[in-house]
Amino acid sequence: MTTVTPSDRERTATRLLRSSAEHSYDPEIEIDWDAPFVEGKYFVPIHRSSLYGTPLWDRLTEEQRIELTKHEVASIAGLGVWFETILMQMLVRGYLNQDPTTAHAQYALTEVADECRHSVMFGKMIAWLGTPVYRPTGIDQFLGRWIGHTATGPRMFAAILIAEEILDTLQREAMADENVQPLVRTVSRIHVVEEARHVRFAREELARQIRLAGRSRLAFDRLVIARAAYLTGTRLIDPRVYESVGISPQEGIRAARANPHHQETMRWAGERIVAFLADLDLIGRGRAAKSLWEASGLLQR
Repeated sequence: MTTVTPSDRERTATRLLRSSAEHSYDPEIEIDWDAPFVEGKYFVPIHRSSLYGTPLWDRLTEEQRIELTKHEVASIAGLGVWFETILMQMLVRGYLNQDPTTAHAQYALTEVADECRHSVMFGKMIAWLGTPVYRPTGIDQFLGRWIGHTATGPRMFAAILIAEEILDTLQREAMADENVQPLVRTVSRIHVVEEARHVRFAREELARQIRLAGRSRLAFDRLVIARAAYLTGTRLIDPRVYESVGISPQEGIRAARANPHHQETMRWAGERIVAFLADLDLIGRGRAAKSLWEASGLLQR
């Protein structure tokens, strides 16, 4: 009898399936959605608010500052739902061509199940916050649909990793900050625990896909990846959030982008994934890709 040794891909998927069985959470049970806001607590760490340290911030009352962070975390959650929906589309498309008996294919579906729960969790949190649903519009919405319906290979996994790892970095800090609303901290903790598996899966798959891709394919993928970085960096905080405290979207976003504190937050949040993509030579070197990366605010200077 011939013994077949599992590939590294299968061994990773098997470990992730085991971890999923042992460490998965049901937000309907884990979270008290009837919990009231805790008076005086913010919705993101104070120093991570996009206007923190600006003259506009100084003009706001304490109540307005808390209100702004409420809308900022809603914006982050809305972008998270949007990206997770795109990811689910891509994983299901990929599954159609895989052997359903393999651990790799089974983990892809397990991740879809995780992302379904995460999207429900973020949607319920936005409802709990009582804010508008902030999500990409216009050309960004069109490009998201295009990626969801067509993306494969390196650009598929890299584009999603950018959003996943930036959100993960922000939530790791938020879940440990006692000045943040308890419900937001619980949502962050659940997402961080389960998202660690998704990041491991995507990182290993991205490295494998690069080995299979040709030079011309990678040149195009670098441009798509740069556009995903630009979208994430510039739309993590939707300009419309500033209307919640009487600031026009134009004035608010100008102040945020010129704010050294917010600039540092974006570079810090993107540090891990930018370094990983740079090691894989996926940070675009062409003029268009380079301009998009620079405008994203995620690159260290």
